[in-house]
Amino acid sequence: METESEPYVRLATLRQLHQAVAELNVARSLADTLQAVADGVVGGLGYELACVNVVQADGDLVVAAFSGSAAAEALITGRVGSRGSWDRRLSMGECWGELRFIPHTEGWVLLEDDVPQWYTEGPDPRFEDEWHPQDRLYAPMYARAAASDGVKELLGVISVDRPRGGRRPGPWGQEALQMYASQAAIAISNARLRANMQRALVRLEREQQALRASEESFRQAFEYAPSGMAVAEMGGDQHGRLLRTNDALCRLLGRPASAMRRYSFSDLVHPEDIGTLLRTSAEGGRAELRLARRDGTYIWVSLRNSVVADTTDGPRFLLTHVEDIEERKSRELQLAHRASHDSLTGLPNSAELRSRLSSRLCSRPHALRETAVEALDAAYGGYDGTVLYEPGYDAYEGYEGYDGYEEQAGLRGGVRGALGPGSGGAAGGGGFDHHVHMVAPTGDGETDDGTKGLAVLFCDLDGFKSINDRFGHNTGDAVLIEVARRLTTGVRDGDTVARLGGDEFVVLADGLGAADAADLAVRLRNAIIPPIRVDGRAVRVGASFGISWAACGMSVEEVLQSADQRMYVEKRSRKTVHRRAG
Repeated sequence: METESEPYVRLATLRQLHQAVAELNVARSLADTLQAVADGVVGGLGYELACVNVVQADGDLVVAAFSGSAAAEALITGRVGSRGSWDRRLSMGECWGELRFIPHTEGWVLLEDDVPQWYTEGPDPRFEDEWHPQDRLYAPMYARAAASDGVKELLGVISVDRPRGGRRPGPWGQEALQMYASQAAIAISNARLRANMQRALVRLEREQQALRASEESFRQAFEYAPSGMAVAEMGGDQHGRLLRTNDALCRLLGRPASAMRRYSFSDLVHPEDIGTLLRTSAEGGRAELRLARRDGTYIWVSLRNSVVADTTDGPRFLLTHVEDIEERKSRELQLAHRASHDSLTGLPNSAELRSRLSSRLCSRPHALRETAVEALDAAYGGYDGTVLYEPGYDAYEGYEGYDGYEEQAGLRGGVRGALGPGSGGAAGGGGFDHHVHMVAPTGDGETDDGTKGLAVLFCDLDGFKSINDRFGHNTGDAVLIEVARRLTTGVRDGDTVARLGGDEFVVLADGLGAADAADLAVRLRNAIIPPIRVDGRAVRVGASFGISWAACGMSVEEVLQSADQRMYVEKRSRKTVHRRAG
C-alpha cells in the first residue's frame, strides 16, 4: 500500500483492496473464507503478517487462519485464547475507530496472557511513527447489530503485523483496515450461513432418504404381509373408510382392491359385531369379529388397530392388521358346543338346559308366600292329581320293544343330585328392575285363565330299555337320535329341546297357557309314536310327559323335580288304564 506521505492514493492501491474484498465472496467454504480474509490483509492491505481469530461456541477465540509466514502459521494455528484475555486487549491502547492499537510501550503487560501470538525481530524505531516489533494492531469483526437492541456480536479479530512501509498506518490505512474487517465479518457470516444451510440440506437429504427407505420398507411390509393389512381414515365424515388394503386382505374377503376402497369396516362387519368394531376403532386395540366375504359368508378375524398420529393435526389414520382366525374360532365354537350339547343327538345337554332355565328365573317370587310349599302351590295353581291323558290314546301293545311300565315312581336319576344348592334364579336376590318375572298359569289343561308362562315338559320314553336290551346300543342310539329330531321338528323356533341323559328329554316353551302346553305335549307324543326304522326293522317307543311351570322364586331344581314327578304320575295312570283294558 502506498505511504501516507503522498497527497493522494494511487488507483492501483484501491484496486488491490477491491480485489481483496472480492476474494472474500468467492470462497466456497467457511475455511476458505477465513483464509481469504488473512490473505487479503497481506495481499491487498500491505501487511507482512495477518492472523484471523474466530469466536467459538464457548466464547473463546481460536486461530483459524494465518498468512505471511509458514513458520508462524505452524506455530499458532489452532491455538485458543480465552475471551477474557481478548476483551482486555480490545479495551487497551489507542482507539482508531473500531481498531485497537497497543504500542510496544504498553504491550509488555500482555506477555503473560493466553492469547496466541508471534514475535518478530528488528531494530528499534528511529522515527516517531515507525512500526516497532512489539506493536500490536487489532481489527475486531462484528456481526450486524439487531435493530432492537443495537448490541454488536463479536465474530472474531484480525491481528496484523509490520506494514510494508515500516510505518504505522495513517488515516487511509486505518480506514481501509476497518472497512476490510467489516466486509470480512459479512463474508464470514455469509459463509457460516451457507455452511449451516449445507449441513441442513445434507441432514434433510439424509432424513428424506431415511424416510424414503422407511416408506419403502413399510410398503413392502404392507403389500407382502402374509395377513391382511388396511389403512383407514380416522375422523370426519369419511371415518373408517378404507384408503388402502393389501393383497392378503383382498384375498381373505374375496374382493378386489378397487372395490375395497368403496367400503369401511362398518360396512363389512357382522351386524352383531358392530359395537365391538366401534369401540376398537375409537380406542385402538384388538377385537375378534366377523367380516363379510364377497360370497355373502362371514369369516372370523382378529382385528388390531393402531392410531397413526400426525404431529400437527393429531390422529388421522388407523392402521389395521387383520388376521384370519376362522379355524381357531371354529375349534373354540366346537368345544363350546360340545360342552353345552349332547354328543349323540346334538341337543342342548343338562348343563345348558339349566343355564337357559336359570337365566329366566330370579329368587324373588312374583307374589311373596309365607312358605315354599305355598309358593309351589301358587305357581302350579294347586295340583289336584289330574293326569295328562288323552282319552282316545291306544296302548302300546303289539309294538316291538314295548315292555310296559317297569320303573317305580319317584325322583329320576337324571334329575336327582344334578342341581347344586346354588341353582336358583340367575338374577339372584337383586336387579329386578329389568327382569320379567315368570308367572305360572292356573288351570289343568282343559281350563285356561289366559296367563302365559314358561312351560317345562319333562319327557320319558316308554319301552326304550327293552329295545336297548334286545337289539343293542346302536339301535338304541338311532332311536334316541330320531326322537330328538321329531321333538325338535315339533316345537317352535326359539323353544328349547334338551336331553338330560338316557331316554329323558325336556322341552322349554315360553308364552304358553295351560291348554297350549297340554296340546303341545299331545302333539309331541303323537310325533314320537310312529315306528322308527333301524337296520331294516321297525321299532316303536312311547312317551310320557309331565308339565310344570317355571316361576320366579323357584329354583331350577324345583322346576325340574315338579315336571319329573308329574311325568311319573302320568306314567302310573297309563299303567292302571292298561291293566283295566287287559
